[in-house]
Amino acid sequence: MAKDKRFEKIYTQGAGAIEIWVDKETGVNYLYHSSGYAGGLTVLLDKDGKPVVKPTEQ
Repeated sequence: MAKDKRFEKIYTQGAGAIEIWVDKETGVNYLYHSSGYAGGLTVLLDKDGKPVVKPTEQ
């Protein structure tokens, strides 16, 4: 297993039903939603339809 994890959870709402994850290599934010045995992951978009990107630390 790698020492550094690529993805970091930065936000949780409810009992883990809604989460925001950041790819630490690219800075792209992803929205994860789960309900029962189902779940989905998608790129988080801003009001202009562009991916939300958090500046990466280098």
